[in-house]
Amino acid sequence: MITRYVIYFLLFLCPFLNAQEGIVQDIKIQGTKRTKPSFVKNVVELREGMILDSTLLEKDMTRLKRLPSISHAYYQVFPAVGGNYSVTYGIEENFTLIPFANLFSSANDDFAFRVGLQEFNLFGRNVTLGGFYQYDIFNSYGLSFRAPYLFSNKFGLALNYNSFTTQEPVFFDNDTADYRYNNEGFEVLGLYEVNFKNRLELGISFFTEDYDYLFGATSPGVPQELSVDKHLFKLIYNFDNVNYHYQYLSGFKSSLNLQYVGSTDNNLPDFWIGFNDFSYYHRVGEKGNWASRLRLGLASNVDTPFAPFTVDNNLNIRGVGNTIDRGTGAIVLNTEYRHTLIDKDWFVLQSNVFIDGGSWRNPGGDFGDFSDNQNIRIYPGAGLRFMHKRIFNAIFRIDYGYGITKDADRGIVFGIGQYF
Repeated sequence: MITRYVIYFLLFLCPFLNAQEGIVQDIKIQGTKRTKPSFVKNVVELREGMILDSTLLEKDMTRLKRLPSISHAYYQVFPAVGGNYSVTYGIEENFTLIPFANLFSSANDDFAFRVGLQEFNLFGRNVTLGGFYQYDIFNSYGLSFRAPYLFSNKFGLALNYNSFTTQEPVFFDNDTADYRYNNEGFEVLGLYEVNFKNRLELGISFFTEDYDYLFGATSPGVPQELSVDKHLFKLIYNFDNVNYHYQYLSGFKSSLNLQYVGSTDNNLPDFWIGFNDFSYYHRVGEKGNWASRLRLGLASNVDTPFAPFTVDNNLNIRGVGNTIDRGTGAIVLNTEYRHTLIDKDWFVLQSNVFIDGGSWRNPGGDFGDFSDNQNIRIYPGAGLRFMHKRIFNAIFRIDYGYGITKDADRGIVFGIGQYF
């Protein structure tokens, strides 16, 4: 009888004994030079005392590869005493103090440029601090601070100050005028990581917009000088399920941006704006990558020459020109095939062929504007990417787009980083 009770006791105890098998005894971080090992341990989900879980290990690798300071990450598992395990996370770091320069043409087709410097791993904790200077007919500058894990492994903060001054076309009554446009303001954002795939940003900014007439058409209903104090509430929701392997990406991500802009002048009334970028990446063979982005956007349908959605080389349609039109709604699809031509140690040369297409809703118009031939633009093209694999976002791109729709243009677009 006693033997039977002993057997029952052992059978009852067995699941608890088995549950202790495969316990992570310790976690080691190797390969870090500037990144603090304590920061890496804080960001990843694996903890000492957890049951070893290969799914969690893979998730941590993806999380680490998304950090600006890390170009590649891997893990190793070693047996430890008592049937437990020791886990080592290996890190290959990026060089993160990055000067950058961008060349482009201004609204009057003169030479324009932006130069700046960014540190993406300040204090070894993936804090970003940067600044830029831009010459685009007029002078612009800005400063930014972003610390996603400032308060914990979920809460962070971002601060931005910008003073943008450009020459902007304004469209009204089938005519155009050019204005000197200045936007100076300060933004505060709270950052929250819901979980591995989902992030939220919530913030407010205060800024002043100035419009000064330069040349072109005039209208009694369009002021030649305007200075308006504004405030903006912003909500950003990011879903990211993309896997990274150096220059190759696979998976899906989505970014929703909602804004409400309050104004102190009826010439620039209050409005809301929202847009969502859906991006999909697919590996093609060993050296290919297919990438697509769909942007859907709507804003308050106010009949104003200062509509928020622009048609622009550097934003949505490569080769179309600089701010050639405006609207209160946008549907844009960018799709391209990227192929690696050279991959040697730190250097990558990548080619791409693309098609950019989109349509816009006219200010005060209706949804039928999206199917109007006057608003549809389709631009196929090709380009090259010159990459440094161990410097974060060190990608110089050059694209040539050629329009095939009515009254289309063509042109070369330079930039830093992938187009999307």
